[in-house]
Amino acid sequence: MSFEEIKELIARKFGENAIAGEEHTGLQPALQIKPDIIAEVCMELRDNEQTYFDMLSCLSGVDYGVEENMFGVIYNLASIPNKTQLTLKVKKYHDRSREELPSFPTVSSVWRTADWHEREAYDLMGIWFDGHPDLRRILLPDDWEGYPLRKDYQVQEYYHGIKVN
Repeated sequence: MSFEEIKELIARKFGENAIAGEEHTGLQPALQIKPDIIAEVCMELRDNEQTYFDMLSCLSGVDYGVEENMFGVIYNLASIPNKTQLTLKVKKYHDRSREELPSFPTVSSVWRTADWHEREAYDLMGIWFDGHPDLRRILLPDDWEGYPLRKDYQVQEYYHGIKVN
């Protein structure tokens, strides 16, 4: 299926408002999906015989900057039998002064590999994935303060008496 056909499929199944936007500036066009339905859209794209995106190649957390106060997730999907790829994006506003983390629905029930990808995005970016079966740090110690890939991250001076550079 072409990008346009996939876009039409999503609009038919989930309504015209399911697609919040699209991007054509990168190497691959991307669809911006409404965050609250990302798991359902991914399930449809995996299970639909016409698309069959059987692999989540990568999931990346994004901090769009302190000025915008937006966080997002990028999903790189692949259909091995159809030899095609698709990029989906979700993003939402998040006030950085709040203690709760920006959150998106998990897609770990769609692709098992999302389990580790989402844990990495949580660990380094501070993005919470609602419904994730075991969301905990994967690279940093459990008691590490903050999320190092955020644009406003302040490195702690010491960790257990060891100077952090």
